Amino acid sequence: MRIQASWERQTVLGTTGRRLVGGHVSAAGGLGKAIARGDDIGAEIVQIFSNSPRGWKAQRISLAGFEGVADAISAVATRVERVVSHASYLINLATPEADLYEKSSTLLAETMYFAGSIGISSVVLHVGSHRGAGFMAQLPQVRGAIQAALDVSEGVDLLIENSAGAGDSVGSSLEEIAAVLGGVDSGGRLGMCLDTQHLFAAGFDYLSADGVKAFADEIYSVLPAGALRCIHLNDSKVRLGAHVDRHENLGEGEIGIDALAGLVNHPLLVSTDVVLETPGDGDGPRRIDVELARSFVI
Repeated sequence: MRIQASWERQTVLGTTGRRLVGGHVSAAGGLGKAIARGDDIGAEIVQIFSNSPRGWKAQRISLAGFEGVADAISAVATRVERVVSHASYLINLATPEADLYEKSSTLLAETMYFAGSIGISSVVLHVGSHRGAGFMAQLPQVRGAIQAALDVSEGVDLLIENSAGAGDSVGSSLEEIAAVLGGVDSGGRLGMCLDTQHLFAAGFDYLSADGVKAFADEIYSVLPAGALRCIHLNDSKVRLGAHVDRHENLGEGEIGIDALAGLVNHPLLVSTDVVLETPGDGDGPRRIDVELARSFVI
């Protein structure tokens, strides 16, 4: 069911030009199939797993005869303009376990190298959990793995995603995100992906205009200028501060359309592309979900 928002659409454009709206799609069948699925749901930007999300082997998405993203977009899609990737959920750069850290670092570097080689614009990463060792104690190795991944890749950004704050996960505060971004020689290729559900679950109350302003002020004071590069637009199945990662379709959860619109259309965020990771009917974002997002994302 389409849910109407009382928030009134404006006509302002971000400073970088037209904002892209899209969603995460399956990469089954290869790159061309993924882009076609994005086109089917009306996406201008699609997110995929360019490597298997739950395997340590670098099982890369099939190019299925295409040279890369630009070639596939030209041949397949009428709307999709950009492809981003999400790194494997298994990666944990903050772990105190040496073997897991080595595997995680290697897989991240392989993911970044492949993404850059085929024209994926950015890779989104969950840093992982320090498992009681302490964030500051593990921070140098997190930065080291990120630096190594950037060093072996070209033309692709690495975006650190905020977490919902479960257990010892890294990135539930902007201070932790900023600390990860600092101390890395990125050449401008390191930034942040903001997930609206994780933000809410971590305890950031942006249900009111005052809450949005407070969060925007924190972005301005804590993050480097231009750090925010992508927004994962999701409603929440769980209440404020629940510290659980549970996405819901837009307007059907605890956040609601008005609050989501107020956040993503704040002047500090308005130039940032938007990717839905909503469940849809169980297979991810649908065309009606993307259309609903486009109706209030300015």
